[in-house]
Amino acid sequence: MSASATWAVAVRVLIQLRRDPRTIALLVVVPCVLMVILRYAFDGEPPVFARIAPPLVGLLPFITMFIVTSIAMLRERTSGTLERLMSMPVGKLDLLAGYALAFGAVAVVQTLVLAAVTLGPLGVDTARGAAVLVALAVANALLGMSLGLLASAFATSEFQAVQFMPAIVLPQLLLCGLFVARDRMAGPLEALSDVLPLTYAYDALARAGAPGPLGTRFVIDVAVVVVVTLGALALGAASMRRRSG
Repeated sequence: MSASATWAVAVRVLIQLRRDPRTIALLVVVPCVLMVILRYAFDGEPPVFARIAPPLVGLLPFITMFIVTSIAMLRERTSGTLERLMSMPVGKLDLLAGYALAFGAVAVVQTLVLAAVTLGPLGVDTARGAAVLVALAVANALLGMSLGLLASAFATSEFQAVQFMPAIVLPQLLLCGLFVARDRMAGPLEALSDVLPLTYAYDALARAGAPGPLGTRFVIDVAVVVVVTLGALALGAASMRRRSG
């Protein structure tokens, strides 16, 4: 693994993003707009919004990064760019680390803006301040990025990549406990939620937003998110094939 190659890949991805203002709007502006809409959708129930808003600050980056990354990597695969890059002295880990570095930087900006809007004008409070919330949101964004990179290996068109959104992301969002407590779900659904990584991401966010000690369960939740992220990146690397060179 080469630091210079990783940095070169990260810079290339960031330059591509800078040339695509619509994607930047999707990543930075749309989550804020959705949060404002949600605030006024719960205008008559402020406690409900105060409960779900902090976790959403961490979950929205997961969703947007999954969509953007899966399509971006699919373009790399189908356009032949990935094959050309791998014919150069750039390893799989360099590529993935470069993507992680670039989208991690974007995730920091995205979550800072979203947290500023949510904790500022929208008046939401969190027990441990913005730093912990932003750190967890960035971790979730990297989780979404890694799953998006892996999902791109199973799609042959951008249309198929978008279809992974309802297949992979929405079930996790519905079962993570954000809308209904998991112990109130039907037994099979609760058991299914136990193996979905977004469940642990949500649990970590919920514990971080609640008063009291975080406990070992918080550490376990964060560890699961990190392990799944690294595992998805490893599987994504295995899906890359050198066809020439």
